[in-house]
Amino acid sequence: MARWIKALGPVARCSRCAQIDEDELALRPNLGWLADTHALGNELSEGLQWIHANRKPGAQFYVALTPGIGNPIFKHERSYKGIQLPDSGYQLLALYRFWNIVEYWYPDRNLIGEDWDKVLAAFIPRLTQAKNRAAYQLQLMALVASIHDTHANLWRSLSIRPPVGSCELPVTLRFVGDQAVVTPYMPGMPAGGAQLEIGDVITAIDGSAVSSLVEEWTPFYADSNQAARLRDMAKYLTRGPCGDAVVAVRRGERHIRLRVKRVPIMGEDPALAFHDLPDPAFRLLSPKVAYLKLSAVKANKAADYVDRASGTKGLIIDARNYPSDFMVFALGSLLVDQPAPFARFTVGDLSNPGAFHWTPPLLLRPKKPHYAGKVVILVDAVTQSQAEYTAMALRAAPGAIVVGGTTAGADGNVSRIPLPGGLSTMISGIGVFYPDKRPTQRIGIVPDITVEPTIAAIRAGRDPVLEEALRLILGAKTSASEIEHLYRRRHREPPAIDTRGR
Repeated sequence: MARWIKALGPVARCSRCAQIDEDELALRPNLGWLADTHALGNELSEGLQWIHANRKPGAQFYVALTPGIGNPIFKHERSYKGIQLPDSGYQLLALYRFWNIVEYWYPDRNLIGEDWDKVLAAFIPRLTQAKNRAAYQLQLMALVASIHDTHANLWRSLSIRPPVGSCELPVTLRFVGDQAVVTPYMPGMPAGGAQLEIGDVITAIDGSAVSSLVEEWTPFYADSNQAARLRDMAKYLTRGPCGDAVVAVRRGERHIRLRVKRVPIMGEDPALAFHDLPDPAFRLLSPKVAYLKLSAVKANKAADYVDRASGTKGLIIDARNYPSDFMVFALGSLLVDQPAPFARFTVGDLSNPGAFHWTPPLLLRPKKPHYAGKVVILVDAVTQSQAEYTAMALRAAPGAIVVGGTTAGADGNVSRIPLPGGLSTMISGIGVFYPDKRPTQRIGIVPDITVEPTIAAIRAGRDPVLEEALRLILGAKTSASEIEHLYRRRHREPPAIDTRGR
């Protein structure tokens, strides 16, 4: 290695050398290994230290930072689409590339929770010994999952992630705690071969306990926290070969076994996984309560939403979805009455790979029309990335309350990483923190009041998170039936699930 580096040509002494700015330094590069002569030998160690000491400040060839944002762009990494796999050299390159990008360009590397050096050692044999393309992809998937970032995945290779199959049961599931519960039926899904009911708990599929499947598949699910992981597993849990599956179900106090037909997988519609109310972006649930869901908003209508909510006691902003438009400043500025800091970032340093610096706090500045009522923000595991960032900003409103469950814990603009074999993954490219430097990565937006769905509520078609928001606005003495009536009166009850063959 020392001879190879020397063959690349001499590195001249720098006249203007790169230095680390100690001001607002959030992460320092780990470069102690450069002086480890026991591992490197004297010649290689001295050569590497010389190169580092004489590095030039400013632009790089392989990495740039997105203008105005700061997340890294890996603009000259080749994806080697045409290689024939298996190829242990290219497979090793994939490991080294991803490992080094995380080591030097991942703003949340200190939040991974893994010993990153040990991850490298563990995956050298796993990746080099992968015997075919599918095995290579699966090991890459496990490597990417080890950074625990919901933005990271082999997004075009999910068909090889367990469970594998071209069919699925014709139901939707949602984890309540560690229990996989059947939820209201997906419109347009084809029928199966048995009857399942809303509120059924699926305990086993084809003889394998759901708890065992979750444990077995966890290493391949790239999620920041368990809430996001179970959210994703719920979408894939019933996949497998086409034909009948034997499903063990707990229905109330009864335990039953059903034979249910798997049907061809339908195209995914992300909106079907949202937990907000159907139909319009804005509505009045009563003369006292306004409701706005981020999945259908338009930034140029923010003032109109606030005008229509004028005079209400409270505004419920539902972030249990993904925003249809960027609302942070368009809406947030109408909810504050004075400049309010809501977030700050960490960004990388082109002159010092591995160093990350704090940016100044971002502010919401008040604009008219101002909404003066109570603001309640709804979140859960569906709330991810821009939805989390929006919830952070809206939380800056005076007296705002966040209600719901743990969010996905993956915020910040994403950076794409090409990998050998024509594959790619992504990472959260900037660190997103509260103004006091508390992290959001892996933690998510922690609710002020935690409310989780229950099996009984799912069976009854109720929304406990929205009910708590209504109670906070209308008062604790408001009856449960009155609260339920406010949000259920404007749309029909969900249809019963009938998966019997037609």
